[in-house]
Amino acid sequence: MVGRIEARLKQLKLELPDAAAPLANYVPYVRAGDLLFISGQVCQWNGERRFLGKLGAGISLEDGQSAARLCGLNLLTQARAAIGDLDHVRRCVRINGFVNSAPDFVQQPQVINGCSDLFVEVLGDVGRHSRVAVGVASLPGGVAVEIDAVFEVS
Repeated sequence: MVGRIEARLKQLKLELPDAAAPLANYVPYVRAGDLLFISGQVCQWNGERRFLGKLGAGISLEDGQSAARLCGLNLLTQARAAIGDLDHVRRCVRINGFVNSAPDFVQQPQVINGCSDLFVEVLGDVGRHSRVAVGVASLPGGVAVEIDAVFEVS
């Protein structure tokens, strides 16, 4: 039987990528009681890094939002790997978004909306969350966006 969230993904014609292996000495997620902490996910699809570069210096706002959306899909993949069924997500508590930004780029919140909008689209009100959206000088592999998340799960 397909779960409610899996059915919603199918309805939206969204596919989740394969779970990415850690790039260094850390684990992709940690569960502490009812909280699931997911390590930063970059904008890659099945191991292929996408959206390389800086926002405001070659990467458009729209591409940045797509990059953040891709990070969100990777976060959902890791959540599913951790808990088996996305229907066990009770709430997205917080996301932290990091945007590889040119010095004068100031639209980090609009970029991270790509992930925030995805979570609300897929999870409904459960996907509404607190968040941070900051600009950084660089990100691993030169990707445009990295996002981590905390979920309350059952």
